[in-house]
Amino acid sequence: MRAVDRWSFTPYSPPFHDVGHPYICRIVPGKTSVHLEWIGEERPPFSVGYRPEGDEAFSWIETEKNEITVEGLHPETDYEFVATAGDKSSRVRLARPCAIEGTVVNYLHPRDRAYGFSGQYLCSPCLIRHPDGFLLASMDVFEADRPQNLTLIFRSDDDGKTWHYVSELFPCFWGRMFIHHDKLYMIACSTEYGDLLIGCSEDGGKTFGLPTVLLRGACHPKVPGIHKNPQPPVIYGGRWWMTMEWGSWGAHYHAAMVASFPVDADPMDASSWRFSEPVRYDPTLPGVAEGKSSGNIEGTLAVLPDGSLYNIMRYDMSKCTPKYGKVLAYRVQTDDPEAPLQYDHAIDLPGNHSKFTIRYDEKSGNYYTIICRITGSEHAFDRNLLSLMKSRDGETWTLALDLLDYRDMDPKKIGFQYVDFLIEGDDLLWLCRTAWGEPHNFHDANYSVFHRLESFRKY
Repeated sequence: MRAVDRWSFTPYSPPFHDVGHPYICRIVPGKTSVHLEWIGEERPPFSVGYRPEGDEAFSWIETEKNEITVEGLHPETDYEFVATAGDKSSRVRLARPCAIEGTVVNYLHPRDRAYGFSGQYLCSPCLIRHPDGFLLASMDVFEADRPQNLTLIFRSDDDGKTWHYVSELFPCFWGRMFIHHDKLYMIACSTEYGDLLIGCSEDGGKTFGLPTVLLRGACHPKVPGIHKNPQPPVIYGGRWWMTMEWGSWGAHYHAAMVASFPVDADPMDASSWRFSEPVRYDPTLPGVAEGKSSGNIEGTLAVLPDGSLYNIMRYDMSKCTPKYGKVLAYRVQTDDPEAPLQYDHAIDLPGNHSKFTIRYDEKSGNYYTIICRITGSEHAFDRNLLSLMKSRDGETWTLALDLLDYRDMDPKKIGFQYVDFLIEGDDLLWLCRTAWGEPHNFHDANYSVFHRLESFRKY
């Protein structure tokens, strides 16, 4: 084997792990269909076999293309699929035809071990518009007690109507894509609580050179290390700012912090970066809930009307009084990028138990966020109601529209979560980590789904 000289792969193929040839790189279930896309050195014609899981014989379809939609399948039935070219064969992949709202970017059946070296479920949705006009969506592959170190990237050239595989990054977890000086960057951890990495692509995500290490992590969930989520970075005071935490679930804390670099600097140069000293949650702070709390994670940056930059953070209230309804705002000391965040105040928001993002809309003068809206203590951890909220000041939030409301379905099996969204013209574009159609559970999602809400301001 040769030494690696880049961060990106098509695909990543560890020794003794059969990725398949051809490599099925994207699966999209429909109500009575499954769409497959594959890559590889193999040439057409291709043969695609499919059968209900457990049946002996495949049915076969031939195609000259490297993608196909298999029609006429039974809904809510698990199927096995394989793509062949000559004497070469892909892995046998699993999919379950099922109707779903939105446009599926990618799907991973909860028992499909195609990415077993990393995980089993799709997480960390990130959505951006590239300067060349196309959309990019990324997601990682996670599972408890697994390495969790693979990220998949997809592209749409028609504003989200269709998507295609681009590449994958390894090791890469909790990644956030962003554009700086017309180049695509990805900032991520090597794994859960691992090293903080940043890489650059000059061809729209097809290839990334080797990443730069910005901070060293523990690489283990029981030892404090770097925790982050794909929140959009913010330019403020001549610097790019991003959120992260230091800690771990095993260590029972996550200390809030921010990372930053000057807008005229090279983000691939580690010396350009500064990190604020981590701040642990303090249960004696004014305005916080009474009771034991694991504190804050997954903050989103927002400039509030007083002109200051705040890190507004998800807040664990599961053992507190009240049990839900608050997020905590920490002021970023932007005149000193290494200074610790300063707790400022609590904000009422009924979506504190799942990751949320806040964006300011200049046209309307409103702040917007998409949350897993909580309607009562008995539903404090449900993620089957996804809502668009708005605020004039970032403090007082009102409901604009329920985007996905499936409260009539089992909350243990349905999840719409960790939404990343863009405001473009009159529309709101969003990418959702979705658990639907017999997932492992509401948290361990099997879909990454793109949505568009047209004329969103009318709500």
